Amino acid sequence: MTKEPDGRDLNLSLKLLWGDRTRPQRGRPPTLSLDRIVAAAVEVADELSLTEGLEALSMRSIATHLGVGTMSLYRYVPGKSELLDLMLDHVIEVPETDPDDGRGWREILTDGAQHHWRMCMDHPWYPFVDQSRPLLGPNSMRGLDRLFRLLRPTGLDDRTLMMMIGVQSDYVDGVARSYINERRAERRTGVSSEEFWQAQAPTLTDAMNSGDFPTMADMSESTFDFTYEQLFEFGLHRLHDGFAAFIDRGTRPA
Repeated sequence: MTKEPDGRDLNLSLKLLWGDRTRPQRGRPPTLSLDRIVAAAVEVADELSLTEGLEALSMRSIATHLGVGTMSLYRYVPGKSELLDLMLDHVIEVPETDPDDGRGWREILTDGAQHHWRMCMDHPWYPFVDQSRPLLGPNSMRGLDRLFRLLRPTGLDDRTLMMMIGVQSDYVDGVARSYINERRAERRTGVSSEEFWQAQAPTLTDAMNSGDFPTMADMSESTFDFTYEQLFEFGLHRLHDGFAAFIDRGTRPA
């Protein structure tokens, strides 16, 4: 079985990801190409991400963006599900070269996490796609190949490295989703995050003064004074501290 309940045909997605994307040069040159359609789909998704969300992305909206008829897209890609597989691989950028500067695993993973974070910020729809069963395309494979090549000097086995990469990826996606949801809420409501919390201030102040929450009432005024970027960096370093303790013990997962 290659078709999933959402209609995605795995074989077709894989063929589009890994196959020859050129079309026979017969007659007049085609006005479209698969790569152009994928790039346009990413542009439309980027525009919709903070307002209507990825659900609003459609073959029609992509065709409108390209200035062509909707049916002309189906000559290149069977539907939105398969197109999304191509979009996910399209936005992954892999450095062609790496500096030979003797970086350790922490620096390598930090660089990868920061790159992943920037990708989520540039393409706010990306962390909301269910990738529990991802299709690996050329760019994602190149990215994994590069990470394993850089991390193998640690001496850790490939299974452990894959779990470390996976845990970090899920962490970045999770914080990115929270941040993007806040930005979406601001766009949707017209109420800034600062205004949102100011509206609660009188009620929360009364609650603190009631004596029912003595620990909260004793908190520093700067307790919640941090950005999502600071939260991301803090959590990333603590995650790596955990990896470091694990590596230093010479422990392996059960």
